[in-house]
Amino acid sequence: MLQWERIGLGLFSELPLRFPFVGWERDFAFARHTTIGCGGTALFAASPTDAESAAQLLCGLNRAGIPYCFLGAGANVLPSDGVFEGVAVRFHLLRRLYADGEAVYAGAGVTGGALLRFACENRLGGFEPFSGIPMTVGGGVTMNAGVAEGHFSDVVLRVVGVEKGRLRTFELADCAFSEKESLFQSGIAVTGAYLRGRRTSAEESAKRSAYFRAKRAHLPSGRSMGCVFVNPAGDSAGRIVEACGLKGRSVGGAKVSEQHANFIVNKGGTAADVAALIRIIKEEVFRQTGIRLREEIRRLP
Repeated sequence: MLQWERIGLGLFSELPLRFPFVGWERDFAFARHTTIGCGGTALFAASPTDAESAAQLLCGLNRAGIPYCFLGAGANVLPSDGVFEGVAVRFHLLRRLYADGEAVYAGAGVTGGALLRFACENRLGGFEPFSGIPMTVGGGVTMNAGVAEGHFSDVVLRVVGVEKGRLRTFELADCAFSEKESLFQSGIAVTGAYLRGRRTSAEESAKRSAYFRAKRAHLPSGRSMGCVFVNPAGDSAGRIVEACGLKGRSVGGAKVSEQHANFIVNKGGTAADVAALIRIIKEEVFRQTGIRLREEIRRLP
């Protein structure tokens, strides 16, 4: 029996009426909204317009027993094939952005590019390591995105999120940041964050942003999820995968990039192709080296 048959199709149909301050889309295609370009559909996608409507929506879904998942820029996620019998909750409309002294508040839907432009215009630095990373602030906080020179955990002051249907502010010490991990991967929705900037000149900010963009210029183009695996301490996941002879390995339309072995590029494959290739990489790396690679990507739903 399908999930909506257990819950009641009528309840799903009533969702747009029950939450009028939320944008709704029926038969939402993950492939069109993720950088890997594969996956199935969700019965609905919901787009809250502010933090309060996000809290009301999640509270209502929890009470009704309707499953949901979160989707930001869709850049570091692998959706499943088939139909997700629930709601994909998107935060792309939460784009509030303002400065208070050297601090910046950014809504979860603010893109990395918008954050960097705003900071540069306001002579605020510290965010340049995020240059060129496809992300939103919500996803960046959740995944503790960044590079060796700086992650979100280095600039977060506090985070606003929805926990158990209620808005809450999380101080930095609450966020449990570690390498590409945070408290918010436990199902707490990030609706915005207060970030610590530092005074700089527009010229210096532009120079540093160009430096970090140049560092990413060698990364593979095309459909991918970015880096698939977290770098083990003192080593590179891409180097390990390549050393194990897996560069160029493919399953269906999914292939380990010839440019960077920590990337899987999708040439028209399915989510099952990508998942199978990830499994092969992890098994072969462990067989040859004893290293258990940890996935950086998130599985949806």
